[in-house]
Amino acid sequence: MRAIVIRQHGELSELSYESSWIDPEPVEGTVIIAVKACALNYHDLFTLHGMPGIKVPMPIIMGIDVAGEVAAIGPGVTEWKLGDRVVVDPLDVETGKLLGERMDGGLAEYCQVPARMLMRLPDDVDFADAAALPVAYGTAYRMMMTHGKIKAGERVLVLGASGGVGTCCVQLAKLAGAHVIAAASTTDKLEKLARIGADEGINYRTDDFMKVVHERFGKPRVYGPGGGTGGVDVVVNFTGGETWVPSLRCLQAGGRLLTCGATAGFDPKEDIRYIWTFELNITGSNAWQRSDLFALIELVRERKLAPSIEERFTLRETPEAFRKLADREVFGKVVVEPFR
Repeated sequence: MRAIVIRQHGELSELSYESSWIDPEPVEGTVIIAVKACALNYHDLFTLHGMPGIKVPMPIIMGIDVAGEVAAIGPGVTEWKLGDRVVVDPLDVETGKLLGERMDGGLAEYCQVPARMLMRLPDDVDFADAAALPVAYGTAYRMMMTHGKIKAGERVLVLGASGGVGTCCVQLAKLAGAHVIAAASTTDKLEKLARIGADEGINYRTDDFMKVVHERFGKPRVYGPGGGTGGVDVVVNFTGGETWVPSLRCLQAGGRLLTCGATAGFDPKEDIRYIWTFELNITGSNAWQRSDLFALIELVRERKLAPSIEERFTLRETPEAFRKLADREVFGKVVVEPFR
């Protein structure tokens, strides 16, 4: 089969296009998936570069988010049949292994996975849309809806809104009836965010997002004129770093800061005075549960949610897809389709 293989950690040059890689064979409790779509994630780049404390078996095929059809069935598997449409829940909770990190993933024509990781995919959900869901959209759904409980009428500021997680946060907040403020780095991205539900935008490259929030919605106050009404109800911050304290300062009394990551730094300077003075709530969210993925599939099936897929690539074009992801040229998700 054709596959993208890495044999050691490094840069994009380590991605090797193989035209005759060995086909996976089904073993007890597993199935072989004909990969129709594999969505790329920043985590793939972390795997490529190497992560402290995580030993990746080499050589390995990356690709966490996979959707396709059952192509072969191993002994002991009775709940699936050939041709079934599936999407993979990429974290095997029994072993703790992540697809594309500790076991071969979806950047190949075929992929072997334990049958327990499969989820049935309705006929009216596109493979690429399904592949976009687990890591980014699953993480966003758990943060925004399962934990964050975004409500109609709330003002929600989403930082880093143009990526996979961010675009889903914007859509989910809008779906809940919130007033959505999206922060992104270019005018083009802000225009695209407006098309998927953002009510207004902030270009954080040219403007201080905290000052813009204060100008538009008032400076948060606990007492006196406007006490409890200035600022926003919710800030979604999975960047961390220098954005952390300004995010706290955007929140009105009783406001909520939602986080699921720290792409710009995990140990920012803190000012806990804002937390106790304004009685703020900081809620962390880690990955997804299968119930979150089922909810997302249903939203897509009902046409209430449309994953933002910027571009689709062939398997041979995978290095260019990763380059765009690494250089933050991507709006939403990019998908590799191995059989194209």
